[in-house]
Amino acid sequence: MKILVTANTVPFMTGGAEYHIQGLISQLQQHGYQVEVIRFPFWFNPEEDIVRLMRHCRELNLNQPNGIKIDKLISLQFPTYGVQHDDHRVWLMHQHRSVYELFDEHTASVEQQQFRQQVIAFDNQVLGNIPKRFANSQRVAQRLLQYNQLTSTPLYHPPYGAEHFYNDHQKDYIFCPSRLETLKRQSLLIDAARYLTTPVNIIIAGEGGQKQAYQSLIDQYQLQDRVKLIGYITEKEKMAFYASALAVFFAPFDEDYGYITLESMLSAKPVITCTDSGGPLEFIEHKANGYVLEADPRAIAAVIDELYRHPQRARDMGQYGRQTYMAKEIVWDKVVHHLLA
Repeated sequence: MKILVTANTVPFMTGGAEYHIQGLISQLQQHGYQVEVIRFPFWFNPEEDIVRLMRHCRELNLNQPNGIKIDKLISLQFPTYGVQHDDHRVWLMHQHRSVYELFDEHTASVEQQQFRQQVIAFDNQVLGNIPKRFANSQRVAQRLLQYNQLTSTPLYHPPYGAEHFYNDHQKDYIFCPSRLETLKRQSLLIDAARYLTTPVNIIIAGEGGQKQAYQSLIDQYQLQDRVKLIGYITEKEKMAFYASALAVFFAPFDEDYGYITLESMLSAKPVITCTDSGGPLEFIEHKANGYVLEADPRAIAAVIDELYRHPQRARDMGQYGRQTYMAKEIVWDKVVHHLLA
């Protein structure tokens, strides 16, 4: 069976989407299918380029390119799900968020409002014409229903290297691995460090556009001895940091899915997240395998201090988190079965 996967490529920007795309391709191949991926160059502005790509995708018929019959097509990202195929299914990572939950009608220009309507109309039509719709989380499925009145089936998949995460001797630091971007909200954790009453350290890993701003915040609050931005780390280093952490902080704004939640659970670590963090809320139970808090630095500091004073509680919560993950049977075999059914 020949399967095509469509997705985007954004030059010099990597993250969870890349793991998602490569993970699916690898698993389909391991299941014995012939797989090719078509990746469309995507950038967020100018908006005219996005409209042009939307149009281009809609004009592509991928049933039999160059006379080669394609049996099934799986689309992962906007606007690549606009391509045509008789046996098409979408596994939605997220839509174009800037015109949906991140759109601010009070500050948007007339042109931005018009662009928003174009994208929504595109999604309504092309996604509405794909009968087999999946989402990578309940949150993504909820957005699709809320904004487009279209249903989809949440389909969870494991993080990259899931089998390699482990638990080790607990140390006195909070680990926060993620791209350094505004929506990931590492600033909440840096701010919370001001209110800590115990000698807990904060380790923030990752690169991104907010690196200098976060370092300035650390300097402003004189937290250089407590909060460290350690930049890029390897997968092996990341797993080691998870393994020995007291807990993991992951409190983005309205995350789609969030590998960090799952990686923390596999490492048997409690997760500190927030009530508006989206995807992590599908896995974290307040005071069972982590904490679900308001986005308030003082509240975050309070639970970090509590975990420091009660390390066995942190260990117990972490173990419950790992059990929760295992009980959900998040495995690629199920993903492949549902996508191709």
